[in-house]
Amino acid sequence: MTRTSAPVDAPGADVWEGLVTTALLGTDRRTPPGTAPGPEAPLALLDAAAVETVRRRAGLRPAPAAERLQAAPEDARPELPPAAARRLAMLLADRPGPSGGGRRGAAPDLTELLPQWLAVANARGFAPPPQVLPALLDAARGRTDLRPAALEFAGPRALWLARLNPDWRFALRAAPGGGAALPHLQDEGGVRQLWQEGLFAERVALLSALRSRTPAAARDLLATTWGTERAEDRLMFLDSLREGLGPDDEPFLEQALADRSRNVRATAAELLSALPGSALAARMAARAEACVAIDHMRSAPPRGTGARDDIPGGTPRTAPTIAVEAPHECDPGMERDGVVAKAPAGRGERSWWLGQLVEAAPLGTWSRRLGGRPPWEIVALPVADGWQGELHAAWCRAAVRQRDAAWSRALLGDPSAPEAGGPGAVSLSERAKLLGTLGAAERAEWVAGFIAAHGLSEAFQLLGVCAVPWAAPLGRAVVDALNIARDAGSYPWSFSGVMGLAERCLDPSEASRLDALLAVPDEPENASPGAGGYWAESFQRLVTTLRLRAAMAEELGAA
Repeated sequence: MTRTSAPVDAPGADVWEGLVTTALLGTDRRTPPGTAPGPEAPLALLDAAAVETVRRRAGLRPAPAAERLQAAPEDARPELPPAAARRLAMLLADRPGPSGGGRRGAAPDLTELLPQWLAVANARGFAPPPQVLPALLDAARGRTDLRPAALEFAGPRALWLARLNPDWRFALRAAPGGGAALPHLQDEGGVRQLWQEGLFAERVALLSALRSRTPAAARDLLATTWGTERAEDRLMFLDSLREGLGPDDEPFLEQALADRSRNVRATAAELLSALPGSALAARMAARAEACVAIDHMRSAPPRGTGARDDIPGGTPRTAPTIAVEAPHECDPGMERDGVVAKAPAGRGERSWWLGQLVEAAPLGTWSRRLGGRPPWEIVALPVADGWQGELHAAWCRAAVRQRDAAWSRALLGDPSAPEAGGPGAVSLSERAKLLGTLGAAERAEWVAGFIAAHGLSEAFQLLGVCAVPWAAPLGRAVVDALNIARDAGSYPWSFSGVMGLAERCLDPSEASRLDALLAVPDEPENASPGAGGYWAESFQRLVTTLRLRAAMAEELGAA
């Protein structure tokens, strides 16, 4: 018996969903479009599903006949080694399974290894096999954190595909200028024409590209149309000046301080305060100095000593105290220089103004103002009348903005100190930002000391700012702390975040050191039931993941 396939309607956005609904309801209750109820309906549904499956996999939605597509652009980068190509296909095919109440099992999470694989492949300059591009774009569509590395690896063919499938349009939005080709930066006529006539995304991309190559040329181009730009556009364009910011940008930024948009003025002030030699920085320093001084008449014992040192003659020696007199008003000059007059809910106006002044003042101001003391001595001075938290928090923000490592060290303090830190490190977030101003080795050493003294309960955010792979001292500190947590008899799920970081960040060469942790330990008397087995399972996953990372690097020729 010969069966004729039922006609299938042209696909729409909801064709697949309609077929799925028909399958769930059954063809007795609902038939595919163009099909009459009866014994042929189930076969017609399968035919329609097969056709729609091919359409969905093709990467191009059917449309009326049009001009033939141009071929995809060439990718001149070298091809992936065969083993690395197979590994990529495996990583893209993996899907995260459902959570089992916090238990992850011993198998590596391949989806978490994909970002690291992409980083190595991009560093080596490889091009992807064409057949994996749809899966790569699908993966990037579902994970915004994956997009920059995935699109860099996918190369020009990703943009070619993205123009054919609306599901992948995010690739065009993420590409400079929405995927449009920028003129050669030496082509002054083409650059000026695109700047005057291009779409907003194209102009942002052009300005960013020019700024990274020739900062002065980008600033001069922006100045040609600055007065006619919309406020929201001026803000975006001004933000591009962060790249290559230098003293030559000061005149332009000073003019932007008079902008009619408050957000533009605030951004200009922030950029100028990052230039310690700018006129704005000097004005803010003068204002801040008027608020902060040494009070020799009201002194206190040196902090942390518990006693006074004797000086000749038997007179007890006391440490000077920092006295603070916050501003009583926010005058027009302060507002012009970026001080926001209205305090947020729950904040006092005077403390709000003080914090902004201190944050914007060059940190070199304080050694001169406070008796020539270095940062660590200044931070150790007591502060009168409860102003310590506000003053030190502002110094933290200034150290981060000005990338001042000496002040960051002083504010961080010794990692083994109670509550882990200097008086300015008011939160883990502040500490993480301060650590970001230090070199990778020093950062890792500080976090290792923190973990050794305080364990892992507060270390997750600090570990996130450390360079990958972790330096050996940091890796050892993390493993030792996990081992201590295991011996305490608790379940490993409380440390799943740190364990996940270790899988991605621990140096693969550490795998051999972990073999001793794979056995199920004897459980202490007060241990949680079965905790030892769960810990052994977690360490097995860690070791397997590290060895898999080592294999991935070798396949990419980066071992």
